[in-house]
Amino acid sequence: VPQGFTMIEAAALPENYFTVWSNVFDRGRLGLDSSGEPEALLVQGGSSGIGVTAIQLAHALGHPVFATAGNEEKCAACEKLGARAINYRTQDFVEEVRKYTHGRGVDVILDMVAGDYAARELEILREDGRLVFIATLGGKHAQIDVSVIMRRRLTLTGSTLRARPLAFKAALARRLHERVWPL
Repeated sequence: VPQGFTMIEAAALPENYFTVWSNVFDRGRLGLDSSGEPEALLVQGGSSGIGVTAIQLAHALGHPVFATAGNEEKCAACEKLGARAINYRTQDFVEEVRKYTHGRGVDVILDMVAGDYAARELEILREDGRLVFIATLGGKHAQIDVSVIMRRRLTLTGSTLRARPLAFKAALARRLHERVWPL
């Protein structure tokens, strides 16, 4: 239990941190690009518990972070955590990411929306980019251009944490203890 946290507060930490680490850093392989620069992350739903955790971790590890949120207050909260925020109700996240990255796009997208977002997200992934699905708030079906995936060597993946075996979660807890808790 982190110092200053109650047992109830501490109990809320593992689900978010386990989900983010497992999906953004393990499955999404957010790290350094071929020139040694930190890769960029887009978080869909930046003001959610998972979104806040993803922003905090990626930012703390030196990655440029972009996040979508549904109003100006939520966008301000994401920016306070270190993300460049995009109000998905008033802005097109594809255009905004292109603008903020000077057309380069992002390396990893953490997607809780799916549905019609998937095809649009492929547009802003850099070559060898990774799209990680963790929820389907926008629907579980998507129409995508598979040739884009092939040409740009994109990886689409996803996971859920709850069904994973205890040994997987224990190993994940050890990695978090080593890499994240010191932060």
